[in-house]
Amino acid sequence: MPRFFCPLPLAIGQTVSLPDAVVHHVQVLRLAQGDLITLFNGEGGEYTAALTELARRSASAEVRDHTAREVELPFALTLVQGVPEGSKMDWIVEKAVELGVSAIVPLTARRSVVRLSGERAEKRLAHWQGVVVSASEQCGRNRLATVAPVQDVQRWLAVPAAGSQRILLSPRAQQSLAHWARSTAPCPVDLLVGPEGGYSDEEEAAAMAAGALPLSMGPRVLRTETAGLAAAAMLAAAWGGI
Repeated sequence: MPRFFCPLPLAIGQTVSLPDAVVHHVQVLRLAQGDLITLFNGEGGEYTAALTELARRSASAEVRDHTAREVELPFALTLVQGVPEGSKMDWIVEKAVELGVSAIVPLTARRSVVRLSGERAEKRLAHWQGVVVSASEQCGRNRLATVAPVQDVQRWLAVPAAGSQRILLSPRAQQSLAHWARSTAPCPVDLLVGPEGGYSDEEEAAAMAAGALPLSMGPRVLRTETAGLAAAAMLAAAWGGI
């Protein structure tokens, strides 16, 4: 059954006018009146609805049932990602959503190749939020991961962690993430991943001064678009969620 994000109040028995983006997908899929679709609004669970009216630029559906279905990780996981070049960030956001990451914080650092600010940063943020919606529709999540505005790593580190364990992924760390996870009870985690070239020595020192625990991903050096996702999968395997 096709799944669509519908950012509207939903209730059984209600007939809703579907958002333009959903109307477009309904038309692309060539759905017809009476076909069933799944809607979710990010507030929990999902709804079964039947298409009641289809027009060239509009569509409506009657909400018929609600299922309190959730596939979230049993712990909060934030990916604090140094923004990479090209379209790599799109791929990272998409896969992070599939792996259950609940929040994504894009950072710029000393070695960052990409510098985003002003209108360009706002457009990229809106684009990444769209990637979150599409990935959530595809993977079955009923709650949307948040994407924070792009910010400097020092600015992010200056804000105290709100009850989460900050983890700095570093090839120079002596302890591995896998070993730490096996010996630690599940808890909220902020995964700090550097851009191409990693964080500078000064940035790593600042991260550790801000409470970040340096951990490695093993003997191989992973690329920026691999490290955070591999770490997220590793934590889910150790603490539940896979």
